[in-house]
Amino acid sequence: MELNLHPIATKCCVTGRDFAENDRVVCFLVREPDGRTGRRDAGEGEAGRLEPVAEVYCRWVVNYKPRPAGENPDRALKLTAENLFLTLADPANPPGEVNTPMLQFLALMLERKRILKARGLSEDGQRQVFEHMPSHQLYEVPVGNLDESFFVRIREQLGVLVGEPKARPAPGVAAPTAAAAGV
Repeated sequence: MELNLHPIATKCCVTGRDFAENDRVVCFLVREPDGRTGRRDAGEGEAGRLEPVAEVYCRWVVNYKPRPAGENPDRALKLTAENLFLTLADPANPPGEVNTPMLQFLALMLERKRILKARGLSEDGQRQVFEHMPSHQLYEVPVGNLDESFFVRIREQLGVLVGEPKARPAPGVAAPTAAAAGV
């Protein structure tokens, strides 16, 4: 799964101040009041003054690094599910009620793709420990109730982020075959 997001902004969305190298920037993946999905980047001190949004899907903190002069802008727009998981699961971005559902879903999805491997529960039993197989780094994800309401909620968020799935034919209606389609 790939998400197409804008790369980190060069200015704070609250103050308009240019970010300097190594400034701590709080990044928000949001649904705007008009329904569009977007990204807002604010300086760590200004993040609390962010303009209202319809919904915050997740947030993370990064150190600002200016983009290199020959960087491919299309590549910078791609944020894979794995990269988003690694960003949200980073200890610098402690999970909160905003990030936890997205983090739990990404962990489940990446475990099915064998990018993550479950290694049991933390000592207090409150977090599931996952090993990132390419790096062998361990990450902890809060344990949650992955019931039907969880999947309905996360499906709505993912539908906004990556588009709604294609409609399936109604039960009992056969999908057209290649021969029927004249291929």
